[in-house]
Amino acid sequence: MKRVTLITGASRGIGAATARLCAADGHAVAINYRSDAEAAERVRTEIESAGGTAIAVQGDTGIEADILRMFETVDQALGTVTGLVNNAGIHGPRGRLDVLGADDISRVFAVNVQGCFLCAREAVKRMSTKHDGAGGAIVNVSSGSARLGNPNDGVLYAASKGAVNSLTIGLSQEVAGEGIRVNTVAPGLTETDMPSPDKLATQGPGIPIGRVAQPQEIAEAIVWLLSDKASYTAGANIRVGGGRI
Repeated sequence: MKRVTLITGASRGIGAATARLCAADGHAVAINYRSDAEAAERVRTEIESAGGTAIAVQGDTGIEADILRMFETVDQALGTVTGLVNNAGIHGPRGRLDVLGADDISRVFAVNVQGCFLCAREAVKRMSTKHDGAGGAIVNVSSGSARLGNPNDGVLYAASKGAVNSLTIGLSQEVAGEGIRVNTVAPGLTETDMPSPDKLATQGPGIPIGRVAQPQEIAEAIVWLLSDKASYTAGANIRVGGGRI
């Protein structure tokens, strides 16, 4: 079966690392981005220069119309998706809950939660044997924040990732008998542009393994879950946190 994998938020960080690894493993890759077309194009060029197949697809995962267009573009350019990595996410304002505005809360949940639900819905419509699909795999990228809560910094972000964890638990059971495996990867503190440089520098040494993660280390777990090597893994939440629970 031809492997076609759509990765949201794939122009940088964990998403970009996942796109490169998927392509190296033989997937045709759709690199979703919201606004940084230049970064997405760099990832696409790297993949194609290495002999892989990739397209860049613009779309804001907080907007349903963009998600529908994104999946239709992938259908036409690469074929039916067999893999989805729900990676796109935003942190939102940092600080205590009592300074959050309703618009802040709505936007974070639109991207981090609603976006995951809608992308998963579109993937299931294409993958499920109930809909005459050939099966596939969905990996939701969560965070250790869902368990830690992120007080005084990002309760909103943590709560959105808690919802992602619940999505995996329920959806994995809904569609496991229809040829679709749904799992979660929960990264620890990773060297991307989401954490501040100060946070990376000060908290990294306190992690049991002694440092922050690199994006490729998170991507390795994601790509394994997409592969046939994880054929009996469904509903899992794999913590890649350097020993931090």
